[in-house]
Amino acid sequence: MNFSEAVPTFLITLREGVEAALVVGIVLACLKKAEQSHLNSWVYGGIAAGIAASGIVGVIFNGLLAALSTSEQAYAPVIKQLLEGVLGILAIAMLSWMLIWMTQQARFLKAEVEEAVTATLTENTNAGWGVFSLIFIAVVREGFETVLFVSSQFQQGVSPALGALGGLTGAAIIGALLFKWGVKIDIRLFFKFMGILLLLIVAGLAVSALKHFDQAAGILSQMNSKYAAICFYCDRLAPVHSCILGPMVWNAASSLPDRQFPGVILKALFGYRDRLYLVQAAAYTIFLATIGRLYFQKLGSQATVSPKNTQSAQKSTLSQ
Repeated sequence: MNFSEAVPTFLITLREGVEAALVVGIVLACLKKAEQSHLNSWVYGGIAAGIAASGIVGVIFNGLLAALSTSEQAYAPVIKQLLEGVLGILAIAMLSWMLIWMTQQARFLKAEVEEAVTATLTENTNAGWGVFSLIFIAVVREGFETVLFVSSQFQQGVSPALGALGGLTGAAIIGALLFKWGVKIDIRLFFKFMGILLLLIVAGLAVSALKHFDQAAGILSQMNSKYAAICFYCDRLAPVHSCILGPMVWNAASSLPDRQFPGVILKALFGYRDRLYLVQAAAYTIFLATIGRLYFQKLGSQATVSPKNTQSAQKSTLSQ
């Protein structure tokens, strides 16, 4: 097992899993408080169904990639590279949205979940299905984001999948520590630290997605001369050149390769590449300058809210 390839998916699933575990724990606590613990089985059913649905989506994506890898169709290699690039873009969009949204809504999460459970118990004639739906949606939302990321990394082998399994296990342990054994964990600090790592990992995913599009364009231009113009930039004299990514701006393949330690760890955690092209460098920088700026703005606005104001906001939300 290549641990460096498992680290990104471990961190992603750990963070996403802890978020889902918080929702599950709050729902179980609400049911206990309302003396409706007989509905706990619906909670566990929602967890199982959400994980199964996410797993099915993952199997479909990875099955499609595997089929394209073994297909004898002429354009299968191009489609495979395009699909991996698109999966990467979707993962970037969803993980970025989740990061910004969760940072903004974290302080109201408990109040919102409690309000949803209360509404389900008082308004829904079949409260079990209501609780099931609430948990199912929460797990699928986190699971789908994770599946997109894992699928975009799956060409590296089984290590990303094992990393994802380890992250889910870690999230379950943290959930049990919080809600079953009452261990004090600074969740706010946890999400802040994981958010910074996630920013860097997703920025690296942007570099990988662009590489897939570049390879697709390169393969297509070589297969048919009428598509040669797709490679608008191609320095044939360079030993390693790109098709659509512009000139190489960084080459540390001989001094700090990204397939050997410590470069492989830098690649897993910070998106490092031993060869970087102009378009990739621009995308990495723009992502951190925009999404990173938004993230730290949300962190700053969250820090300005005092505990007293947060409790007032939660009470206001519950009373609506």
